[in-house]
Amino acid sequence: MRIVVTNCNTTQEMTEEIVRGARAAAGPGTAVTGLTPHWGPESAEGWLDSYLSAAAVLDALRTYTGPPYDAVVMAGFGEHGREGVRELVDVPVVDITEAAAHLACLLGRRYGVVTTLDRSRGQIEDSLETAGVARNCVAVAGTGLGVLDLAGDPGRTEAAFLAAAERVRDAGAEVLVLGCAGMTGLQRAVGEKLGVPVVDGVGAAVKLAESLVTLGLTTSRAGSYRKPLVKSRVWGAAPGRP
Repeated sequence: MRIVVTNCNTTQEMTEEIVRGARAAAGPGTAVTGLTPHWGPESAEGWLDSYLSAAAVLDALRTYTGPPYDAVVMAGFGEHGREGVRELVDVPVVDITEAAAHLACLLGRRYGVVTTLDRSRGQIEDSLETAGVARNCVAVAGTGLGVLDLAGDPGRTEAAFLAAAERVRDAGAEVLVLGCAGMTGLQRAVGEKLGVPVVDGVGAAVKLAESLVTLGLTTSRAGSYRKPLVKSRVWGAAPGRP
């Protein structure tokens, strides 16, 4: 099977890091293709970035010309767009925010999220609420690091994550969730130090996507996620693009 993993920003290096994490989680029969939006924010941090990112990801999938795929993993933690993608494509769509939270609920009664900047907390809380898993989340804490700061100094990133994670754990979290796709891989470095399970959303989403495909399940068309109405839509394409 083939899974397309969509980055929520235009930073190709981050797409490559996310794909490495996705491939590490995928089964031997799964191919992973990364998809970087043609336009949008270089990092998604805030409401404006999130809405731009959602439209850009939809556009990237709309104009995708690569090999056929069996599922989509959306690698933007707390970002908008998953509902629109579920209308757009005819394969299972798994958002890393939902995936991580659902798996966390299988591992403990309460979980917490450690993310990048505090300004992202509202979006994450809203995303968890929409997914129906917010009641089990005790806290969303920021590390104070921007998305593009995560890879620059691994030691600093780990220290900032541990400090925020301890606050979340003290609030009652029995499981921790990595609240940014750019944190993929960090769970291996901090899990033992924290003494609680740490869930990476990218890995969780890939495994759930594989399960849905194997079970022959995809998005219901009975109600909310019916195919979009047939009508004229102007996408504001850049010169030379459809």
